Amino acid sequence: MGNNIHQERRDFLRKVSLSGGGLLLGFTLFEDLAAETGKGHLIEGIQHDFNSYLSIAADGTVTIASPNPELGQNIKTSFAMIVADELDADWSRVKVVQAPLDNSKFDRQLTGGSGAVPHSWKRLRTAGASARLMLIMAAASKWRVSPEDCYAENGMVLHRVSGRKAGFGDLVAEASKLPLPPEVKLKDHKDFKLIGKPIRNVENKNIVVGKSMFGLDFYRDGMVYAVVQRPPAFGSKIKSVDDKAARAVSGVSDVVRFGNNVAVVANSTWAAMKGRKALVISYEPDKALESSSDHADIFTRLMDSPNARVHRKEGDVAAAFQSAAKVIKREYECPFVPHNPIEPMNFFADVRSDKVELIGPTQTPGSARKAVSDLLKIPESKITVDITRLGGGFGRRLKYDYVVEAAEISSIIKKPVKVIWSREDDMGGGSYRPAVRYRFEAALDASNQLVGYKLRGVGMNAGNPTRENNFPSGSIDNLLIESLDHASPITTGAWRAPITNFLAYAEQAFLDEVAEAMGKDPVQMRLDLLQKARTKPAGPIRYDIDRMETVIKTVAEKSQWGKKPGVSQGLSVYFSHASYVAQVCDVVMAAGKPVISKITAVSDCGVVINSSGAQQQVMGGILDGMGHAMYGKLTFNAGEPEQKNFNVYRHIRMKGIPEVEAHFVDNGKDPTGLGEPALPPAGGAVANAIYKATGKRMYKQPFIEQEPLKEAE
Repeated sequence: MGNNIHQERRDFLRKVSLSGGGLLLGFTLFEDLAAETGKGHLIEGIQHDFNSYLSIAADGTVTIASPNPELGQNIKTSFAMIVADELDADWSRVKVVQAPLDNSKFDRQLTGGSGAVPHSWKRLRTAGASARLMLIMAAASKWRVSPEDCYAENGMVLHRVSGRKAGFGDLVAEASKLPLPPEVKLKDHKDFKLIGKPIRNVENKNIVVGKSMFGLDFYRDGMVYAVVQRPPAFGSKIKSVDDKAARAVSGVSDVVRFGNNVAVVANSTWAAMKGRKALVISYEPDKALESSSDHADIFTRLMDSPNARVHRKEGDVAAAFQSAAKVIKREYECPFVPHNPIEPMNFFADVRSDKVELIGPTQTPGSARKAVSDLLKIPESKITVDITRLGGGFGRRLKYDYVVEAAEISSIIKKPVKVIWSREDDMGGGSYRPAVRYRFEAALDASNQLVGYKLRGVGMNAGNPTRENNFPSGSIDNLLIESLDHASPITTGAWRAPITNFLAYAEQAFLDEVAEAMGKDPVQMRLDLLQKARTKPAGPIRYDIDRMETVIKTVAEKSQWGKKPGVSQGLSVYFSHASYVAQVCDVVMAAGKPVISKITAVSDCGVVINSSGAQQQVMGGILDGMGHAMYGKLTFNAGEPEQKNFNVYRHIRMKGIPEVEAHFVDNGKDPTGLGEPALPPAGGAVANAIYKATGKRMYKQPFIEQEPLKEAE
């Protein structure tokens, strides 16, 4: 279907780059900017409210400057594909570069929440289509023919009647002199040539050959290295520091105390780490030093507290439960888990009197710059941030504590410095997925119909650990969703698919148990609830019933639900980041133990930009969700994490990885998130399949600690 973007809704501006002989097209995130300026397409010089740039050089090379940090979600490739498809560029002539932080040109210059492609989809398409039209106009003028008789294809503009053709590079000088078109028609989806195809990551070669591109790779002559000793226990503070032995280590140039931390500065990472080991620091409690056993008691106390915060209430919940013929009440618990990106935290900072330079891997460069500005009392306009590729993030690099550390140390020692965390620093340094306990209750009437539903979530620094408007809300007449939060000194943060990464497991496991009590097939039970939400909704519906119904039906078909002899199957479905994902896990018994053999997934994320990239995101999300549900656990003793490296923290292993089969719903809707939505359903699908195979339900993560999965010690 075609779309007309009218001038008053136009969200792009262009800059004429006469000196380079090329066309540079930028597009702003503010839809009404052109109307506000009153100048639109005739702007001279660089506009300051750009999101990204499309440039076409005189040699025909197309370059996309991608503003969003790349941490493995394939955004640099997807952005370029979208622009190149509407432009009808020659993909072999497309280059992608990482843009530095620039709030005057870019908006939402961050990576998080699976929002990059949904946010920029139409803007990117419009930029490509506008450049294509301007090139066609330039060719038509040159040939003195009607633009309607010309078209673009593979980096060329062609004339249908005469067969004449010209490369984009031959036309950019003339195209750059044309006014921006007042409206532009976007392609019908059926005419996409790149979008939806399997396209290799534009950085594959650089990654394979080991080209310096990650934060840890960055080096500058004259810089020093720093490692930081932080309090080993959450809730403790420094009592005294003896740094004599550390200063005596060869290569160590300085020892700096700042805040509650001590940095050892040296001419190499090794010397800095050796110096840190020589530090003699004593600590004392500053807050409660919590242990995992304390958390169990806190969960129990808060679960029955009368002071819960109500997030959603429908109908008369008390009456529904009082009159119920049967009440099902279950509790589920999830532990703290670390993010564990392969590349530990690191950042470079050079603080000078007239400016500050920051370089490294961050998901939120704008927030990092503001934090440094606030700390050093230096205007943001004097602080630059260059973004390297991130060696993983999963939400950990949404925080910027390690960036601020680098800036503060540099400001003290008056030298450019690179702060590097070890794996132990990374796992012991906080910002974990919060531990949570859930209590679910369901009321069934004499006909085994679901008439009441309650959910209470208690979290450790989790805020609201529920998603009160997600399914099954809206399908049950009497519903109560509430929460309590414990303020713990243990720092927590967004972890891939925040909240839903553990809520989905508990909710989907509970719904399966309710379905069994109702005497219903788990697939049919969910479809019946969706039909109830469609015909007799109980309160507002915040999810798309048809889309959720479609992924459930499709995954049942693709997985051959209930039709595989000797295979136990578990279903899970979830809506997060505006996408819908249903999964079926297959479990077989081997030597008396349940073995996960396959997970089938059906995702509705709207238009799939890169089919191979989408497959990888879904497969990776499933294995991440399954692996952490099965094995992930971080415990504490007197405020100190007990697992600080991979020798004692269990990850999923190669031999435990099942076959993963990913399918996508082709509905032509605008794309939604995909970096996170495949993770939440995985734990529930696995738990439900294990129950089918063994008769044992999983009420706690990690599953490996529960029977019948528990391993011999």
